[in-house]
Amino acid sequence: MITLIVIGGYLLLLLGLGFVASRFGRGTSGDYMLASHTIGPFMLLMSLFGTTMTAFALIGSTAEAFKEGIGVYGLMASSSGVVHSACFFLFGVKVYQWGKRFGYRTQVALLRDRLQCDWIGLVLFPLLVALVVPYVLIGVLGGGLMLEGVTARGPFPVPQWLGSLIICGVVLTYVFFGGMRGAAWANTFQTLVFMALGVVTFFVIAERLGGPAKATEAVAARYPSKLQREADPADTQRFESHATDGVRRPPTGMGKLYFFSYLFIPLSVATFPHVYQHWLTARDVGAFKLSVVGQPLCIMIVWIPCVLIGVWATAATINGESVVPPDLLPKDVNKVLPLMVARLAGPWLAGLLSAGVLAAIMSSLDSQFLCLGTMFTEDIVHHYGAGKRMTERQVVLLARSFIVLVVAVCFGLSLLPVGRVFTLAIWCFSGFAALAPVLAAVLYWKRLTAWGAAAGMLATAATGGWFFAQAEYGLNPHFTVFGMLPVVAMTAASTVATVLVSLVTRPPGAATLARFFPR
Repeated sequence: MITLIVIGGYLLLLLGLGFVASRFGRGTSGDYMLASHTIGPFMLLMSLFGTTMTAFALIGSTAEAFKEGIGVYGLMASSSGVVHSACFFLFGVKVYQWGKRFGYRTQVALLRDRLQCDWIGLVLFPLLVALVVPYVLIGVLGGGLMLEGVTARGPFPVPQWLGSLIICGVVLTYVFFGGMRGAAWANTFQTLVFMALGVVTFFVIAERLGGPAKATEAVAARYPSKLQREADPADTQRFESHATDGVRRPPTGMGKLYFFSYLFIPLSVATFPHVYQHWLTARDVGAFKLSVVGQPLCIMIVWIPCVLIGVWATAATINGESVVPPDLLPKDVNKVLPLMVARLAGPWLAGLLSAGVLAAIMSSLDSQFLCLGTMFTEDIVHHYGAGKRMTERQVVLLARSFIVLVVAVCFGLSLLPVGRVFTLAIWCFSGFAALAPVLAAVLYWKRLTAWGAAAGMLATAATGGWFFAQAEYGLNPHFTVFGMLPVVAMTAASTVATVLVSLVTRPPGAATLARFFPR
């Protein structure tokens, strides 16, 4: 009950912050969607970092470290720190400059103008929506699982569906009223909360396990390969021998090619529509400096505790009883972090730590909800004529209405059986990463044509759909292409299609090039 009260108090505080932010709004669609380009360096860093840290980074990384071992940190955290900063510098700055100069609010608007092609939006819009919805689903599902896990042994257990509904309702409320300003304020607050409480979580759990050294020694004694990049087959099979579905799995070692292929996953941040929208909120180009430098440090602060907690969970015991038994595999592996928090922290601290995890989840959901509403309003309704006859208030209302519809759909999908949060996220990120060559060409390659960009997008959709089907629609986490993640082949196909088709189709006109690439 105490845990629930603490979590409820935090959610009410967040709602209050959203209402306060709405009082500072200017009532225009530009303010609702882009906060009138007023976000400074610190808030931009917190917004960008918060919106890239989702249930994937906390619940997913802990569950994957429990499953695969400490090498998960090298898979994502190390590469993400470097690649994210590079994307902010190479993509973000240019997108901001063009967006502010030409008035773009979405990626579709940028491509239509840069390529002088109206139909390109009909290719990009459905592809982005198809990739964003699973990403939103990850957050909705993660929030429900967190509430279910920390309240499971209390007097009022919250089922996953109800937890997901609560999270959707809270985020929807402050985004509905506060727009991008409310999302930026909430993201800043929530990012500070989950970073601080993440560190607290780490030290509290470590202390309950006898200290970091003792917790690590317990893992080394029972499952030593969890502390290595490449797993020992016998050790892996022993660990998974308690799986309840009777499926025999291959050893889960991380070969060098497989490990290397994870470098491609963080490229997804270059094409996330919600990150794109945050880039456009910056007050000026100088606001990006802190994000480029600070993103790797923030990633390290969050990922190190989560990965270590996941590794320690494999051997953690209380009074001889496993805190997280191996028979959690494979169905409920996403509950590792909630169970560790619930069983190793007191009720007050468990409530605060749970609020920190929910803060990370919600700081991404709000931006994703808002970007979908903006894309529908700007790229479909307004572009095709209906929006031109609407007032600013009506445009904002339309965006809000579409956001409500998206939230309802994602909540419905969260009720269906899904696999591991980490695996689902990797498939989603792979699609976005494969689009990065197309966006890079838009920003830097003068010879790019609309047909070339469309070919790259279609190649991404075709290869991604084929591999997803071959991987049992995402249920097989060990699916590879030549020993690597499918994202490598998808990105290669996207690049080749974009370049080849552009070279054999009519180049853009001189006037267009002069407008975007002045000497």
